Amino acid sequence: MTASLSIEELIAGHAAGRLPEPVAMVVATHLSLSPSSRRLYDGFNEVGGVLLEGVEPSPMAISSFARISALLDDRALDEERTGRLLGRSSRWPSPLADYVADQLPEDRWRHFGSGSELEIETGSLDFRVRLIRVKAGRAVPKHTHGGFEVTVVLEGAYRDQFGRFGPGDIEIADGDIDHQPIAEPERDCYCLAVTDAPLRLTGRFSRFLNPFIKM
Repeated sequence: MTASLSIEELIAGHAAGRLPEPVAMVVATHLSLSPSSRRLYDGFNEVGGVLLEGVEPSPMAISSFARISALLDDRALDEERTGRLLGRSSRWPSPLADYVADQLPEDRWRHFGSGSELEIETGSLDFRVRLIRVKAGRAVPKHTHGGFEVTVVLEGAYRDQFGRFGPGDIEIADGDIDHQPIAEPERDCYCLAVTDAPLRLTGRFSRFLNPFIKM
């Protein structure tokens, strides 16, 4: 994936099933929180359906059809069961809730000056996914990016020189962006972020910590 991405490209890639799992999970979380992006996603799916109508169908064996139908029935049942279990009481959107528990033990978080982060295991060696908690009114260290970063706000809000980002909002950053997000003072800000390369700290003193930053 390239660093110069747009939200529309990410949503189109997700609709086409082309995104790596860690990126797809973050984009799906955004879609679950943003009605306008869901409408765009539905539009991409409709276009894909129209294109498929022009494809010459191939005969399918009865046994193959039965296996696919069973899989679809099982998936629908799983989704229904998951919806009942999570419902409105789940803290996290369902795409994220598939990876983390509703309540996360404090000792799982790695703390830094203005907040903490939790590594989310996706099985990928190429991407890093983190749940980030920034204390109310505090700023994360000023940084740029060795690759790209896609961030979705889950709770609270933050601001940087590009604007305000609240629940469901998504920000895409790369090496051309040097910013310092600051959580709004009313409450802690929780974000979900995926990166394909380490961040590079650019603050006057914190940049000396760059050799110790992992992807």
